[in-house]
Amino acid sequence: MKLLFISLGCDKNLVDAEFMLGLLQKNGMEMTDDEYEADVIVVNSCCFINDAKEESINTILEMAEHKKDGKLKALIVTGCLAQRYRQEILTEIPEVDAILGTNSYEDIVEAVQKALEGNHYENFKSLEGLPEIQAKRSVTTGGHFAYLKIAEGCNKRCTYCIIPYIRGNYRSVPMEQLVEQAKELAAGGVKELILVAQETTLYGVDLYGEKSLHRLLDELNKISGLFWIRIMYCYPEEIYEELIDAMIRNEKVCHYLDMPIQHANDAILKRMGRRTSRGDLERIIAHLRERIPDIALRTTLICGFPGETEESHEELMQFINDMEFDRLGAFTYSPEEGTPAFSFPDQIEEEQKKDWQADVMELQEEVIFDKNETLKGRELFAFIEGKVSDENTYVGRTYRDAPDVDGYLFINTGEELMTGDIVKVKVTGAYEYDLIGEIVQG
Repeated sequence: MKLLFISLGCDKNLVDAEFMLGLLQKNGMEMTDDEYEADVIVVNSCCFINDAKEESINTILEMAEHKKDGKLKALIVTGCLAQRYRQEILTEIPEVDAILGTNSYEDIVEAVQKALEGNHYENFKSLEGLPEIQAKRSVTTGGHFAYLKIAEGCNKRCTYCIIPYIRGNYRSVPMEQLVEQAKELAAGGVKELILVAQETTLYGVDLYGEKSLHRLLDELNKISGLFWIRIMYCYPEEIYEELIDAMIRNEKVCHYLDMPIQHANDAILKRMGRRTSRGDLERIIAHLRERIPDIALRTTLICGFPGETEESHEELMQFINDMEFDRLGAFTYSPEEGTPAFSFPDQIEEEQKKDWQADVMELQEEVIFDKNETLKGRELFAFIEGKVSDENTYVGRTYRDAPDVDGYLFINTGEELMTGDIVKVKVTGAYEYDLIGEIVQG
């Protein structure tokens, strides 16, 4: 039996997919990347924003077409879209044989077996607790880096966000399980561990009665074979002093923090249900840079939230200019059914949202180019991610760059390098988002 597994959406969804792949491979499924030769197709879906929802629906419909030629025997849908639109999928896409909710992915083998037997299968466990996986995870990120999901769900209830409704409340993964996972990943060749959750900064509050991300970092830092540990998705108001101390004392922890802030205007932040003001954000950023002078700060913003005005947009632009984020992404607001913001008055036209998004990214391009210019002459370690075809140029990432969302370092060298190699590079030039460098000999 040949299996095609398609995982859409975020890195947290990808971790679920890798656990499912591990279970399926343990039970004898052979992997394929050819949809035309697959006996079984699993689509691990996303529905965080409208674009992701459309991609998931279109992918499921495309895969459903293969049921018509008789080769495809089972089509299974898992993940966030399955959790949120269970009935709609079953009604509108009868080719779907099995469907699993976000907290039921440990039952993927049973879902496949039932579907192959010709039986319809559904499993939607309550959004409490965590799945128990008795199989080695199948890493799909190339082997030299992997994501470690340290918690599931979220308690914040931001007014625009559907995640708590499809992933449940915040549940931390016990520390001993995470350390065991990390050791297994490192033993398999993973050198960079990227900590992810809907919010990493609250890790451990539900299990240990206090924020414990700093304790987790101390334990992960001891693992042989790891070179970098990177932290994503830190809510600014939850960043705490012991966490900063742990970032400083643990040499494997990258001086990099992903801190989504969404906006900088106080009225918009309040409507979003965020727990910071512009003044709070300025103080937090200043403090981080004071404690960790070489820290790279990444953030994400929402453009065109209901009630946003030209004045609040200009305030955001001024904030971006003043704060000089090292990395920044901007998204247009996506109205999601079931969230409070969906029914807010003063919804913004799509064209206006896109104009404001373009403004933000154009400004950030100027900010990051100036910042990159200041890096000339600096020596940095870099992970090799690949080679530019027909050129003696390799593509790398520094501690300042998370996979897939940040920039690259282009390295000109006649040396033969492999993906996953670590080299020391001197920065010699800069583009808008990327750097140029040469290997430091010796």
